[in-house]
Amino acid sequence: MKHILHLISSIQGNESYSYKLSNAIVNKVIEKYPGSTIEEVNLNDQEIPHLNPVILQSMFTPGDQLTEEGRESVRYSNEAVKQLMAADIIVIGAPLYNLTVPTTLKAWGDHITRAGITFGYSENGPVGMVTGKKVYVAMSSGGIYSEGPSKGNDFVAPYLKAFLGLLGMTDVTVFRAEGVKLPGVKEHALEKGIASIYID
Repeated sequence: MKHILHLISSIQGNESYSYKLSNAIVNKVIEKYPGSTIEEVNLNDQEIPHLNPVILQSMFTPGDQLTEEGRESVRYSNEAVKQLMAADIIVIGAPLYNLTVPTTLKAWGDHITRAGITFGYSENGPVGMVTGKKVYVAMSSGGIYSEGPSKGNDFVAPYLKAFLGLLGMTDVTVFRAEGVKLPGVKEHALEKGIASIYID
């Protein structure tokens, strides 16, 4: 039995390809681990604040030294970290918007990047502290980015793998519903993406 954190970042809600693909991943996980619990979080509903000087300073201030303003400024960050740490499996719906991830997903990433909590520093550089978790990414895109001439413009899968790896989450698998706007491809893009799902 696993605890699954399902993150939704598409602004198109339940009709989005990334949501349909990520939901299919969640269902496959439950098939493998019956009785698993799901915490579904739509990042668009969170009103995630972008980092600013107050938030950044509060992230580096011990909790018992924070002012009321400081405590409020890291409230979302603390909650996001708590959700992340409680999960065994993280499923991330990640559509490609303008060659990269939605701003809500980037903001979520900024808030879970906490020195001394989710990563630390050694003599050899950063060390991830969020370990022992499996991450599945459900990526959707209008074009084809896994191969061909646009492969170099995929700043979703490589970015997420690098960022999550920084925090210690190195077991990342990406499934794609791609070409959802291309004639002759879009008709089966989601079906192909769902068929590619495997839970290891």
